[in-house]
Formats: sequence, C-alpha cells, structure tokens
Amino acid sequence: MLLVLAGSILTFTMAQEAVVVEPYEQGTIVIEQDFDTSPIELRTDARVEPLVEQKFRNIVRQAYDYSCGSAALTTVLNFYLGRNLGERQVMEGLLHYGESERIVQRRAFSMLDMKRLVTALGYPSGGFRATIDDLIDLDHPAIVPIQHAGFKHFVVLRTIRDGRVYLADPAVGNISFTLAQFEESWDDNVLFIVFPGSDKPLDYLELKEEDLRFVDDQTLTLLALQKLPEFHESTERRIRNMLERQKNNPDGSVENTRKQLFYRRH
Repeated sequence: MLLVLAGSILTFTMAQEAVVVEPYEQGTIVIEQDFDTSPIELRTDARVEPLVEQKFRNIVRQAYDYSCGSAALTTVLNFYLGRNLGERQVMEGLLHYGESERIVQRRAFSMLDMKRLVTALGYPSGGFRATIDDLIDLDHPAIVPIQHAGFKHFVVLRTIRDGRVYLADPAVGNISFTLAQFEESWDDNVLFIVFPGSDKPLDYLELKEEDLRFVDDQTLTLLALQKLPEFHESTERRIRNMLERQKNNPDGSVENTRKQLFYRRH
C-alpha cells in the first residue's frame, strides 16, 4: 500500500513539474492557440525584436552629439576585435592618449587620437587615403569620416556590395547608400583601420543575408521620406490645375474630376 501511495505521489509531482512554464524574459510575446480537434494543447512562442534593436544591432550608439568618433571606435573594438568596452571607457582612453587640449577645443576626436589609443591597446592601425575601388577590395571594417549636415561625422564601413555601401552609423544605426551618395559625402577620401594582429577577428560587422532586407528597406524608407515634400508639392499643384480646368469646362462635373484624380494617383 505504501509503495502504491509513494508511486502516486511521485507521478503527481512529475506531472506537475512537466507543466511548469519558466517565466519569459522581458520583451518576449507569447501567442497561445487552442485547437478543439486535438486533445493536445499546442503552443507557439515568438519574440518580437524592437525596431531600435534591429537598427543598432552590433553598433555602439553614441551617447553625445560629439562622440561619434569614440562610438565608432568602440564598435570596431567590440564587434570586430572582441573587446568588451563601453563608450565612456574609450572616450577616457582617447582623452588620455590623444591630444586632450585639442580634443576639448574642437569637441571631437581625430584619427590620430584613435591611433594612439589602439596602439596602447596593442593593435596595429593606420590612417589611409583611398579610392572607392580600394574600399571595394577592403577586407576589414574601417572608420570613415563623412560630411553630415555641415559637420564631420564618423561611421564604420562594413562592406560594399552590388553598388551599395553598408555602414554602421553610431547616430542612426545600420544603413546603406549608393556609391554615388557615399562618394558625395565621404570626407577627404580617408579611412582608419584597426588590424586584429595575431588574434582572430569576430564576424559581427560582416554583412549577413538577414541584414540585407532590413538595411535596404530602411534606406529606401529614408530616401522616400526625403522626397515626400516634392511629392506633396507636385500632387497639390496637379489638383489645383485640374480644379482650374474644371472651372473652365462647363460640361465637366465634380465626380469626373474625382475620377481623374483617382486614376492619376493610381
């Protein structure tokens, strides 16, 4: 009798443990679906990644409007060379090994400041003048300066593929541009490379297939938003012209004008 009772208790405990569900981490969405035709309860779990995580995947986001250089360098150090540094640590290192007075004066870091810090960390590095063809053949991520809104801005060049330049921008995230757009904004055709030396580099800054849809779609959206004012102006102008023609056409009707507008828009 005792053996039967012990077996029943053990069976009940095992069944109870089998249905215990571990708590899900924050940000996880669980979708449950009941099927009347099946005696077994099926469950599907899915995690929805926030857009900001997609945008800044494998990028150190700059903390200040003047810290794009330190954020870009931290991105390379962490996701290419395998370091585990915060942007503040890198900023302090740049101030310590770089030209601190000039850094404070111009409120920005230079490639020379970057070189002095990474040399202290034990990595070979260098600043180079290059062409687009050089960038196409490049097999390392590189920090490049671009002109943005009248200011110099540092970004990380991931790669160039099929006529597009893929960048890890510490201000706006992963993004891509056409070669012509990049050439227009590339400042002084220079770049800064940190070499891994004898260590095997990580591949987090390499372009992967899952990156392509998100980065390209984001770029197309940004370009479309830039063109929206022109679209609105042309649409508004077209509507005004059609309304003027309607006034001069006594045989026309408002309904006909609406149909014309509909088919022209579509």
